[in-house]
Amino acid sequence: MKMIVASRDTDFGPMIQVDMEIKSFLSMWLYCDQISSYLARMVSHNRSDSVRHSNLFSSVANELLEVAFRTRHPDGELACRVSRQGRVDRIELTFPCTPEERQFYREALSQIVGSATGDRYMNSVSGDLSPSREVVLLELAVDYKAKLRLEETEADTIKLVVDLPLEDLPSEPV
Repeated sequence: MKMIVASRDTDFGPMIQVDMEIKSFLSMWLYCDQISSYLARMVSHNRSDSVRHSNLFSSVANELLEVAFRTRHPDGELACRVSRQGRVDRIELTFPCTPEERQFYREALSQIVGSATGDRYMNSVSGDLSPSREVVLLELAVDYKAKLRLEETEADTIKLVVDLPLEDLPSEPV
């Protein structure tokens, strides 16, 4: 595992990045929790409520890493980069995927727009099926007010970009 810590001033200034061979990452489910907890501690120290921010950030990062953990592509590298612009944190999760998975993400993210997102999320979580990757993405948009987009890099790799306004979320449920 390679870690890069950087600080430079651009639109979104890079803060930290963790790179890992996908085979190593997929060898142990616990890596999702360990990496998300580490990233959360590293990026939350200077927020107005660092404990709250760390908990929220860790939950989001863990969900995203679990999405990547379900990839069926056996080779390549996982990269999780965190950057910040003011009160918004950005997680860029790059991982290998099959063509079918790429199509799934295209379709899932195209559905996460507009006022119907909340209804889609409620319908997904109230069903009898176990949560899918789509539900996770809907949850991020609805519960965390995240803005999600897909960047297609190489033929067998995608990048999920998630902008998180965690500082601006209400402390108490609305």
